[in-house]
Amino acid sequence: MLSALCALLPASAATRAWLDRATGVEGEPVTLNIETDQQGVAPDYTPLQRDFALGTPFRSRTSGGAGQVFGIALTPRRSGLLEVPPIRVGREASAPMRLQVDAAPAAASSDAQVFVESSVDDAAPYVQQSVGVTVRLHYAVPLLSGELTQDAPAGASLQRVGDDVQSTRQIGNRRFNVVERRYLLVPERSGPLQLPAARFRGQAAGGFFDDMFGERRELSAQSAPRQLQVAAQPAAAAQPWLPLHGLRLRYVAAPQQARAGEAVELVVEAVAQGGTQALFPELPVPELPGVQVFAEPAQFAERFVDGAPELTVTRRFALVPGAAGSLRIPGPALSWWDVGAGAARRASLPPLTLEVAPAAAVGARAPARHPADVPPPADDAIVAQDEDAGAVSWPWRWIALGLALLWLATLGWALHLRRQAPAGVLPASGPVAGSVPVMTRADLRRALDAGSFEDVVACLRRMRSPMPVDLDALLVSLDDAAQREALERMRRALWADDGAPADARAALRSAFRTGPVWRAEPAPVRAALPPLYPERAGRRPAG
Repeated sequence: MLSALCALLPASAATRAWLDRATGVEGEPVTLNIETDQQGVAPDYTPLQRDFALGTPFRSRTSGGAGQVFGIALTPRRSGLLEVPPIRVGREASAPMRLQVDAAPAAASSDAQVFVESSVDDAAPYVQQSVGVTVRLHYAVPLLSGELTQDAPAGASLQRVGDDVQSTRQIGNRRFNVVERRYLLVPERSGPLQLPAARFRGQAAGGFFDDMFGERRELSAQSAPRQLQVAAQPAAAAQPWLPLHGLRLRYVAAPQQARAGEAVELVVEAVAQGGTQALFPELPVPELPGVQVFAEPAQFAERFVDGAPELTVTRRFALVPGAAGSLRIPGPALSWWDVGAGAARRASLPPLTLEVAPAAAVGARAPARHPADVPPPADDAIVAQDEDAGAVSWPWRWIALGLALLWLATLGWALHLRRQAPAGVLPASGPVAGSVPVMTRADLRRALDAGSFEDVVACLRRMRSPMPVDLDALLVSLDDAAQREALERMRRALWADDGAPADARAALRSAFRTGPVWRAEPAPVRAALPPLYPERAGRRPAG
């Protein structure tokens, strides 16, 4: 078990780097992305300054929240095959990469004030394969308005992805502003496919006299159309059909120990190069006999890498073993088609094996024994004889009779005090004790591990006496600010779509790990003034 888990740890903590496109153009920036699971670290970009001009670094969190992604824009200083050296991040370093930088195109070296380029990441895709389309608008004059369009070809769907990316590019002695727009092209049938030219129409600011008389210069440009040859789905391909450039699976979190009746968390991540959320199948739910499996909805993150779409899917599973013993969790597997090699592939993870400890005894009572289960007395035990039983029982009868008379006297005295109780004391309101079943910390732990948010709230309400009527009253009853904030965070995540439910559930488990912290019960409130019309014996009601 330990060897299997240790083999997975480097994969979950590895630092990975990639460029947002396979080739670059001299003077045009490319984006370097670095992903790591280390906390409190930052990349050292110093080795890049020899061949690249560095832009402003940025940072973001990964979809699962366990890691972070660093990025920086790199502008090649020259054309040719440039090397991106390893970048040190904390105690790790990224792998070296190479970038092919082409010289500026001939069309860009002309006197044109605006021109458009388009490119595709795969000119020979398969049916239903996601193809990245990049359209770049270059302009060297200030624009007052404009429209950049890319029509969809016949026999394919075209969808715009993300926001426009703006940069600058030096071509010869002129500096151009660049607007980069990305699309997702999905062919629907095999055969030749022509991507129409991308077109731009806009207005540029004129000279001084043109501005005085309201004159505007009309500008227009278009790219060359692109020809694609779409291949049919191979007969040897597995179903569901999943054409990709690459597919990686890894365990983001793997359980190392478990206890019967308590949930453990399993988190699986899939990174599909060339994949999209619409075409990617669900990560399979593990089928485990004797284990309850609760699967949360998958989280998706789409981005462009090397000019092609890349999809990251993260899914969390809560596993609740029903009994102690050895538990084997089969590794997830997905079949896909390698579009580069033209071959069927299968990505899988190794199975996990862990030992499940017996359930913890919380408030367990010893079972009542049946007469047949009572062990026989030992040889030296003193056993009462039948003839002595009658003599011994007589004193107990008198004692029981005396206790009954004392109970009747106490009941009468209590009724007398109740009739004379002052009206200024206000009884505490709330449900009658015993009207709802009382919950324990063990019930709360099960609700936090495998129940819904409503189950957790219901369990907390039943742990409080008197029981709060709703969630707002429950929040008032809690004395711990972290517990109140955890409940509010879960409510916002579920009902206001504010935050990830998985992160809110983790915060809820952490806040209530040792049970709820209640406010002290207020003392009974006595009325400041005596009643205006106190009740009197024998008083006749009005009317």
